[in-house]
Amino acid sequence: MQHCIYPGTFDPVTYGHLDVLARASRLFDRVTMAVASNEGKGPLFTVEERVEMIRPNIANLKNVDVQIFDGLLVDFALSQKATAIIRGLRALSDFEFEFNMALMNRHLQPAIETLFVMPRGAYSFTSSNLIKQVARYNGDVSHFVPDNVGAALKKAYQG
Repeated sequence: MQHCIYPGTFDPVTYGHLDVLARASRLFDRVTMAVASNEGKGPLFTVEERVEMIRPNIANLKNVDVQIFDGLLVDFALSQKATAIIRGLRALSDFEFEFNMALMNRHLQPAIETLFVMPRGAYSFTSSNLIKQVARYNGDVSHFVPDNVGAALKKAYQG
């Protein structure tokens, strides 16, 4: 069984993330969406809140689960018996960071491959940070995040 890890902070999860996830779910028998706690990044939502926002949006993907992880991604991947890591690439600007991370992961654990997947063009310019910025000023983010995520953003910024 081929198993991959799709890691991220997902603060919050976006349609771009879900698009990459759906693509990965067609390529692998099993996909684990690995939510990094990343407290150092100062996320808007707790890791538990992020997982709860993700769950209803992956219910239709029967070969996908979501888990929290902390520490080195390759260690988590090994513990899950995964053979690959999926990373989304939105634009050329993502490539250098992702390429360096993939090389480091290969150095740390040569048996785990990193694959890059591009989201649909409609999501190629969005990021969780950009969406949070728009939501902070009461902008419409409904084209970029599921309804439950939009409601959580509204609650976080408008009370």
